[in-house]
Amino acid sequence: MLVDNSQIPQFIVGMLTLTEAAAAQIGRLQAEQADASQRLRIFVDAGGCSGFEYGMSFDSKKEGDHEFEDKGVSFFMDAASLEYMKGSVVEFDDSLHGKGFQIRN
Repeated sequence: MLVDNSQIPQFIVGMLTLTEAAAAQIGRLQAEQADASQRLRIFVDAGGCSGFEYGMSFDSKKEGDHEFEDKGVSFFMDAASLEYMKGSVVEFDDSLHGKGFQIRN
């Protein structure tokens, strides 16, 4: 769910969701690693020859960021990343064959 949607077209609202497992793991990591003023940043970065890469880190809000919340986790995305993240789901799997975080779109 979107925290501040005043500058975002309505079709983008709710366009990124977290699974329960991802939200729980992000909460644990944030408690262990992040400064109290930092939130999760989800971004898309040019990956060179292999195309785009998804990334996540804890960061402070920057000018032009949009703030979202899903399952109790607040996160930032820049305007450029919004276009690539429509309908995406952030998953976390820590099973024997799990791969950690994955962003599926």
